[in-house]
Amino acid sequence: MFNNKIYRKIDALSGSVATLRAEGVKYGEMAEIESRAGTSLAQVIKLDGPNVTLQIFAGARGVDTGARVRFLGEAMKIPFSPDLLGRAFTGACVPRDGGPEVSGERFPIGQPSVNPAKRIMPKEMVRTNIPMIDLFNTLVKSQKLPVFARAGEPYNELLARIALQADSDVIVIGGMGLKNDEYLKLRNTLDRSGALSKTVMFVHTAADPTVECMLVPDVSLAVAEKFALEGKDVLVLLTDMTSFADAMKEIAITMEQIPSNRGYPGDLYSQLASRYEKAVDFDTAGSITILAVTTMPGDDVTHPVPDNTGYITEGQFYLKNGRIEPFGSLSRLKQQVNKTTREDHRTVMDAMIKLYAQYKETAEKQSMGFRMSAWDKKLLKYGEAFEKGMMDLSVNIPLEEALDLGWKILAECFEKGEVGIPSKLSDKFWPAKA
Repeated sequence: MFNNKIYRKIDALSGSVATLRAEGVKYGEMAEIESRAGTSLAQVIKLDGPNVTLQIFAGARGVDTGARVRFLGEAMKIPFSPDLLGRAFTGACVPRDGGPEVSGERFPIGQPSVNPAKRIMPKEMVRTNIPMIDLFNTLVKSQKLPVFARAGEPYNELLARIALQADSDVIVIGGMGLKNDEYLKLRNTLDRSGALSKTVMFVHTAADPTVECMLVPDVSLAVAEKFALEGKDVLVLLTDMTSFADAMKEIAITMEQIPSNRGYPGDLYSQLASRYEKAVDFDTAGSITILAVTTMPGDDVTHPVPDNTGYITEGQFYLKNGRIEPFGSLSRLKQQVNKTTREDHRTVMDAMIKLYAQYKETAEKQSMGFRMSAWDKKLLKYGEAFEKGMMDLSVNIPLEEALDLGWKILAECFEKGEVGIPSKLSDKFWPAKA
């Protein structure tokens, strides 16, 4: 309900943040600001006695200290409807694709994570048809995983490929700080493949107000939760959480908060955790799985954003040189599902990674001019085949085909007794020579 009282004096304006004195206001409450620039929505982000701090979604340009402020008595709400699918919106849920506004039940964003009593243990894999994920670091329903990458890596292309190939009912994409052509490329890729019909996008571009960047994860996850409660398995793809953290830092500096590590706010960990903890497998409904890109400035994994993220999530994927690295990448929940996929899954996974580690050592020796033995030559052949067949992100095959391909690669490069696989399995799966 609208508060009948209108406040006509803003005490301070800084960036997109306004401060005034008001009564009976709640944290997170929405407000309307009327000025010569028009009417803007704002949200309460700090309460200090009678002093209320608002962040203005459209920025404070055109807003002066004489603007009229009316508090709306409720937190931000967005509409929910199946009509969201196939559409693209801003962080404030305004259509970005030129389509009409979506009507439907309005519900609040930024709500607490799901009661643990309503959660069940992760037990099903999310198939992506990418061997480096499905075979070696299986993604599990309700898992929360970051993709660590330095600037310039094709992380948006990886998310697009996952969106195209994942066996989820609904895909929710949250983009933060994207260039406009990156957004268009991502949307066009999904559109051409037909995957856009099961996808909803909330995108903040670099040209949009900083405040909207902070809304993207909350809006994306709130919509994902509504779909999950309807029994859908939802995959949330966020890119990138470092831009989200940078937006928080910018607002914190504007509010003159005491900075923590590298200028980030002291509650960075809890802010990130409150979003990642939305991942859930409901006991009587669907699920939410979160895969979120976290760029590492300077390729520094000790940067505050990836560093804090590592304590929250259940492993990580490292994207390096356009590939998911087998070393360092880890899905801590893969043991929950790869024991039931196919009997040879774990054995093939372990054997291939062990041999690839030996290949890396051999490649290093070769680069230093060491003479290559017959075994070294086998490893070099294997490493090349492994990188081409397993690590190339353009490979699009189901897990079972990936396992068969793994056996084929092993058989082409080694003898049966050289790979360290028990004869019980090698007798069953080792390919017959042509």
